[in-house]
Amino acid sequence: MQAMLEGRLPFASIAQTLDFLLIEVGDGRAVFQGTPGTQHLNPMGTVHGGWFATLLDSAVGCAVHTQMPPGRGYTTAELSVNIVKALTPKVQRVRAIGQVVHCGRQLATAEGRLVGPDGTLYAHATTTCLVFDMHHKPAGGATT
Repeated sequence: MQAMLEGRLPFASIAQTLDFLLIEVGDGRAVFQGTPGTQHLNPMGTVHGGWFATLLDSAVGCAVHTQMPPGRGYTTAELSVNIVKALTPKVQRVRAIGQVVHCGRQLATAEGRLVGPDGTLYAHATTTCLVFDMHHKPAGGATT
């Protein structure tokens, strides 16, 4: 995560597609900043719920990622997003702040908040991630 923040590794391509980027990472914490644009609008003229969910999923998932030791991985098992205020491109940027609540051997949980520059809460989320050993296949094809 730190290598992405420092530009030594590329961001996931979804970040470019949806116009957001990682701006802060720490132990159990990840912050993304996004710019809601007209390309993110639903038919009612507000930002689509999927945009909220993607930013929040990135923040809470990457917060969990910071807790993974070498050889361990995770995947989202459940994501719950509560949108509490509509968002339009008039709000020039928002931040999705993810924080780990628990990280165990098999499960990790995290919570996130999507806030505007003035602190307005637009959405909040929780996630449960499955934690597992990563299995690598060497050149011969056998699983280690």
